[in-house]
Amino acid sequence: MSLFAHRQYRSASRQGATEVIHSHGELVRRLAHHLIARLPPSVDIDDLIQAGMIGLIEAAGHYDASQGASFETYASIRIRGAMIDEIRRGDWVPRSVHRRVREAAEATRVIEQREGRSASQVEVARAMGLSVDDYQKFLEGAARGHVISLDGCQEEGDSPRFADSEPSPERQLERQEFRAGLAEAIAGLPEREQLVLSLYYEQELNLREIGAVIGVSESRVCQIHGQAMVRLRARLGQDSDPEDFE
Repeated sequence: MSLFAHRQYRSASRQGATEVIHSHGELVRRLAHHLIARLPPSVDIDDLIQAGMIGLIEAAGHYDASQGASFETYASIRIRGAMIDEIRRGDWVPRSVHRRVREAAEATRVIEQREGRSASQVEVARAMGLSVDDYQKFLEGAARGHVISLDGCQEEGDSPRFADSEPSPERQLERQEFRAGLAEAIAGLPEREQLVLSLYYEQELNLREIGAVIGVSESRVCQIHGQAMVRLRARLGQDSDPEDFE
C-alpha cells in the first residue's frame, strides 16, 4: 500500500471506518477480485483491497441519498476509482506501450475515414508495420496491462475518488457530452466487440467466462477487447488519452 493511501486511511474516523467496512467490505473484495483478473500478476490484490477500503470510507462520508443513486452503486464507483488511482501510482507499463496505443488509434482513424467502414486488424497491423500475430499480441498486452479500458470512462484527472461532491454545471456538461459520445461510439462498434464490452463491463464476466459464452479462447477475448478500445479511442478523437478509458 502506498504511503499516500496509508495517510488517507489513518485520517479517517476509526469508529466510522470499522462500521462501514463491516457492512460493505465484501463489496470491496468482490470489485478487487473482478479487477485483478484483468491485470498482470505483478499487481497485488491486497493493495487493491486496501485502496478500495479507503474509497469505501470516503464514499460513506460523501454519499447523498437525495441524488437518487443507492449507496452500493455510489460506493462501487468510488471504490473502483480508488483502486485505479492506486494502480496508476504504481504504473508498470512502459511509455512505449502507451505510444503504440496512440499509433494504433491513429491508424484505425485514418483507415476508417478513408474506407468508410470499420478497420480490420489486418489493415491496422499493416499500417503499423506489424504482422497480424504481433499486432494481436500488442492488443492483448495492452488490454491485460490496463492501458486501455472503460473503467471510469472519464476525462483525465476526473477520478471518481477525488471528484467534487457537487461538480460545476460546466463540468457536468462536459461529462454528459463525453458519455454521450462514448455511448454513440460503442453503438457503432462491430457486433462482437459490442458483445465483449457488454459482458465485461455490464455483466461483469471475466475473460475466461466471456470466452466460454462466445466460443473463443481467453486470449482472443482479450484481443477483441483491446481492438474495441483502440477503435473507441480513434472515434472519440485524438484529444483522448489512453488513461481516459481506465
